[in-house]
Amino acid sequence: MKIVAALGGNAIVRYREKGTAEEQLGHIDAAVAPLARMAAAGHAVMITHGNGPQVGDILLQNECARDAVPRMPLDVCGAESQGMIGYMIQQCMQNRLGPGAQVATVLSRTLVDPGDPTFVTPSKAIGPYYSGPEARALAAAEGWAMREEEGRGWRRIVPSPDPLEVLEIATIRTLFDAGTVVVAGGGGGVPVVRQGGLLRGVEAVVDKDLAAERIAVGIGADLLLMLTDVPGVFSGFGTPARTLLNSLDAATARRLLAEGEFGEGSMAPKVLAAIRFVGSGGKTAIIAHLDDAEAALDGEVGTLLTA
Repeated sequence: MKIVAALGGNAIVRYREKGTAEEQLGHIDAAVAPLARMAAAGHAVMITHGNGPQVGDILLQNECARDAVPRMPLDVCGAESQGMIGYMIQQCMQNRLGPGAQVATVLSRTLVDPGDPTFVTPSKAIGPYYSGPEARALAAAEGWAMREEEGRGWRRIVPSPDPLEVLEIATIRTLFDAGTVVVAGGGGGVPVVRQGGLLRGVEAVVDKDLAAERIAVGIGADLLLMLTDVPGVFSGFGTPARTLLNSLDAATARRLLAEGEFGEGSMAPKVLAAIRFVGSGGKTAIIAHLDDAEAALDGEVGTLLTA
């Protein structure tokens, strides 16, 4: 089977941890262990991942050192995090599969539409928290959009445009078809726009599950496996009536999505990615807990979505 596995942020950094290299490597090694077993069993595996905590740390480092070194723009910070996390996943997969296995990370750019409405109404919070005066000063000096989070302070908000195309898809597909375990599309890829025939990075964040769907379709994957910190898709999540949905067809998922059944910044993008995948020729999408990857592959747990 051709599998694209999308690892959520909990695969790398856990709540209240410092996020040291040792902590992150430990979590990544545990997360890729079942994927390595899938690859060893003969499945073709491609891996993508989130990068929110890591980009947040890079942005905080930027702020702490802004008087000593130039602040890097968000697209560059995203590229930095792709390289760092890609290296860690690559290292752990190689160690588990052995020296004869081919594992490669592809630094990926995701093409977005400069006219995407999220550029007008940004909503994705990133980076450190600021006081009110700091936020106002940054908004005036940098042109940043800022939003207050009650009891915590102000954060920068950026667009989260829909991914049109992962520009390295042909390279990813060539490596994947040759038997390489490919790590790509980290953090949704570095968002870029095409203007006047040239590519330019933009200050935005692409949802990693939506980008994973673009990659999965582009390499002809059979399965899009989205691994997160909940057992699957729930109706009535956060209420006493919450119910795990073991299986969904695309039409039902689309209706529930339109009714606002799923969390906008959490489960909704995963469900949308699943709908798009099976609607574009993919066989199956599964949303499951990170610890249940192999059981989800066997159809025992998680939420299975088909056309």
